[in-house]
Amino acid sequence: MHAEKVSISLPESLVRFVEHYRVAHHCKTRSQVFEEALELLRARELEEAYREADQEADTAAWDAVTADGLADETW
Repeated sequence: MHAEKVSISLPESLVRFVEHYRVAHHCKTRSQVFEEALELLRARELEEAYREADQEADTAAWDAVTADGLADETW
């Protein structure tokens, strides 16, 4: 995996939190803590995108193609 170094500035309270989290969750590096945090943010964005897409879905068209007469119990 290719990794790129990024420099950030954080308030001291967040630096302490990151270090505490690293130790408490047996992360090898602070970078691992940030990777986990960013993956959670990515997942939240994806969930929101799916939620929006679901609201935009054409339910009439969906009902037309799923109305094949088979009940859920058939599966």
